[in-house]
Amino acid sequence: MRTLLGATLLVLLVVSCGSPAATPPSASGSAGPVAVEGAAQAYVDAVNAGDLDALVASFAPDAEIVDVSRSIKGHDAIRRWADAEVIGGTLRVLSIAGRRADGQKLLVHWAPGGSGGWRAHYDFTVGNGRIVKADLQYA
Repeated sequence: MRTLLGATLLVLLVVSCGSPAATPPSASGSAGPVAVEGAAQAYVDAVNAGDLDALVASFAPDAEIVDVSRSIKGHDAIRRWADAEVIGGTLRVLSIAGRRADGQKLLVHWAPGGSGGWRAHYDFTVGNGRIVKADLQYA
């Protein structure tokens, strides 16, 4: 009876929450052992550290960010965007949604400062060890 009750409670918890409890995020902001590419990991780490200079440095000088439908190009524009909209938030990598030779697509939980956040796909294209394009879309 006790085993049946425990199993029933677990099923109810999973159904009500949508999924089993997630692995707690590591210091880098990723959940568990997710193998995030170096430049993308540098971006995640910079966001979580609130380090604007490191965030900008993770991008090539002529990089582009597509933030839903806005295009943000070059270090100066990326710095203004990140300072106004990114720094102060938290970014947790949930999984790798896709891999390719020049980058990877991540499923993340993005929470701007003071919000509960939401899931998004962050698709990073990398060249010469830096992000050349980041396509950020709601999941």
